[in-house]
Amino acid sequence: MTAMKKRASPPTLWLGLQLILWLSVLACTLALIGIGSRSPSPAALVEVPFSGTPKIAFLFLARSNLPLDFLWHAFFQNAEEDKYSIYIHSEPGFVFDRTTTRSPFFFGRQIQDSIKVVWGEATMIEAERLLFAAALKDPANRRFALISDSFLDKREGRYNPKMFPTIPKDRWRKGSQWTILVRKHAQIVVADTVVFPEFRRFCKRRIEPVLGGKQNHKEATQKEHNCIPDEHYMQTLLSMNQLEDELERRTLTYTSWNQSIDAQEKNNWHPKKFEFADASLQHITEIRNINHIYYETEYRTEWCQCNVIFVPCFLFARKFSRSAAMRILKEGLIGPFDAGAVLFTSS
Repeated sequence: MTAMKKRASPPTLWLGLQLILWLSVLACTLALIGIGSRSPSPAALVEVPFSGTPKIAFLFLARSNLPLDFLWHAFFQNAEEDKYSIYIHSEPGFVFDRTTTRSPFFFGRQIQDSIKVVWGEATMIEAERLLFAAALKDPANRRFALISDSFLDKREGRYNPKMFPTIPKDRWRKGSQWTILVRKHAQIVVADTVVFPEFRRFCKRRIEPVLGGKQNHKEATQKEHNCIPDEHYMQTLLSMNQLEDELERRTLTYTSWNQSIDAQEKNNWHPKKFEFADASLQHITEIRNINHIYYETEYRTEWCQCNVIFVPCFLFARKFSRSAAMRILKEGLIGPFDAGAVLFTSS
């Protein structure tokens, strides 16, 4: 009996190894399918001839529902329907209908392949790429405006040397998350298979220690690299593609920044929230008329131009409270609106 068991061992071992091999292949296949299901579709990158009315694709990156949806309703209510399209990335399973939004403009506008997004992680730019991919499927979309829910701001010094040589330090860029891209640049974002993986691996936010924690944990945390992906990814990617001469070095979204000192005596910059008193006709007109930006860290002034013609700098502004939004509507700052069409009760 012992001899028979010994003779049976090699086939058993071989079958075991085969089983492990097939399970490994299956696991890899399932992983690739999972990645592929969340990656932009190659079909979105196939450019087809287009003639007709060009549209602006508004890409909303939200945590769940859309804040101030009634204000956006008034905005789209005064726009021509054939000149814009709407796409929303929200948490998986969230549906925009009469129970979740007061504006019919957002009904069914959520993309179906949304992912769970964590601020300060690569999932943020992964969600952005999914929005661009969805919008690229419509050849009429020629401009892509990324509009995000409110998030925090962090400090400088975010380049991780581990990204070298894939991303050289002289190609590292920082900018606003709220970008507007032309179709060519949006396609580059969706097609990227080089820069995004590096961001996923090496560009991560540092988790600040809780007050009262152990000192050695605090010191270890301070040594960790701190990086906020969504403020660097697109700018760095387009820089890597030698496209900076095609870009405006400014955001089209106005923000008023306030400096504060947190509990750990660190200087931080936070976007000011506009309240009712800040949403007067005079203040909004002043924002609309801004035609230059002074960059304190670079000691330079940039005058806003379009085709060598001086133009206002900003198309959007943030952040507004509910009361400020109501005042903007009341004073007709974005045109007439039908309150009855948006203030319906959920059924």
